[in-house]
Amino acid sequence: MPVETLRIDTLVIGAGQAGVAMSEHLSRQGVPHLVVERNRIAEAWRTARWDSLVANGPAWHDRFPGLEFEGLDPDAFAAKDQVADYFEAYARKFNAPIRTGVEVRKVERNVGRPGFTIETSEGLIEAIHVVVATGPFQRPVIPPIAPEMATVTQIHSAQYRNPQQLPEGAVLVVGAGSSGVQIADELQRAGKQVYLSVGAHDRPPRAYRNRDFCWWLGVLGEWDAEAVQPGKEHVTIAVSGARGGHTVDFRRLAQEGITLVGLTKSFNGSVVTFESNLAENIARGDENYLALLDAADAYIARNGLDLPLEPEARDLLPDPQCLTQPILELDLVAAGVTSVIWATGYSVDYSWLKVDALGANGKPRHQRGVSSEPGLYFVGLPWLSRRGSAFIWGVWHDARHIADHIVKQRIYLAYQDAAQRQASALDSDSYRSQTSLTGVR
Repeated sequence: MPVETLRIDTLVIGAGQAGVAMSEHLSRQGVPHLVVERNRIAEAWRTARWDSLVANGPAWHDRFPGLEFEGLDPDAFAAKDQVADYFEAYARKFNAPIRTGVEVRKVERNVGRPGFTIETSEGLIEAIHVVVATGPFQRPVIPPIAPEMATVTQIHSAQYRNPQQLPEGAVLVVGAGSSGVQIADELQRAGKQVYLSVGAHDRPPRAYRNRDFCWWLGVLGEWDAEAVQPGKEHVTIAVSGARGGHTVDFRRLAQEGITLVGLTKSFNGSVVTFESNLAENIARGDENYLALLDAADAYIARNGLDLPLEPEARDLLPDPQCLTQPILELDLVAAGVTSVIWATGYSVDYSWLKVDALGANGKPRHQRGVSSEPGLYFVGLPWLSRRGSAFIWGVWHDARHIADHIVKQRIYLAYQDAAQRQASALDSDSYRSQTSLTGVR
């Protein structure tokens, strides 16, 4: 059904995890709304991830409160298609008003009247409130240092699907967050020679003393941290749910055949130069890992919990040669590298938002998702209100806050409308009275 000159109280843009969560809370509050999505519900989980991807958190944790994963062990890690199916099932659970195949092209503030006009591929929509739920993974970022080499295939991790997609030869994976580590591991297990460029990272244990790290970060209050620690603004988390879940150990990856290198610095023709910070990055990751073990031990002692000891968790493998004698330069041609995978993250793209809501860096200006542009909201972004904001369960809680804010605004607007109607009625009564008196005369 085409969307033409539709008027709605609240428009939600995007039907991924953020849009579905937003719709649930708006439905609970009785707010008339519509969710528009240019593709399918949770499309990114289906077609913008590699084939073997699973959630990085266990099924009991990475979900919304109102629905469990059907047929999945709570401690298992849902495959990407299971996650997409989950969000579709969740939307059906409360009959979410979602229209797919509708692309938003422009959002503008109305002049001289409330709300926004939204230009879509199916016509115009007018809304008093707009919630941007397009998420943080909008535009894959490949840094400008990427070389122009016809002999080397270069793709972003968003384009990677499986090892068979790549040509014969070795692979350089740039970026050692969750995506880079898992892709490098998969390629090495498929028989590829892999070089993994490692930057700053956090490296939590997958599990410790019979509890998943998601549980530990929860009881230790880390997920609810409201401010980024200095120097941690761009630090990635190296964690994996692949093959039933395991702790990411860079020394073990090297032991299994992956060559670790430092942060990728520059290219000169076919020669790539790496920073000399590999040992430092690994050491800081170890510090993060051991700090969580210390915090977990202290929590167990403080609360008298009966959880099994795990002293072997503190044992570190010997440093591999690539760590003690790091490679600072690599000639891709001489090393037989035929592919580079850039696991270097994403940026946001709000070029279609023609409102006063973005800073000079193109990122939203907001407080807990409430934009500097009245009536406009954001949900699903990292650190929207806390560390857990970009995770499935964190999005759900942030969406509830946004829905509450919209409800409050609706109360104020309803009062204003009532006051205006009363004033109009009084003016009309006054006019009729004056007319009547004039007639008596």
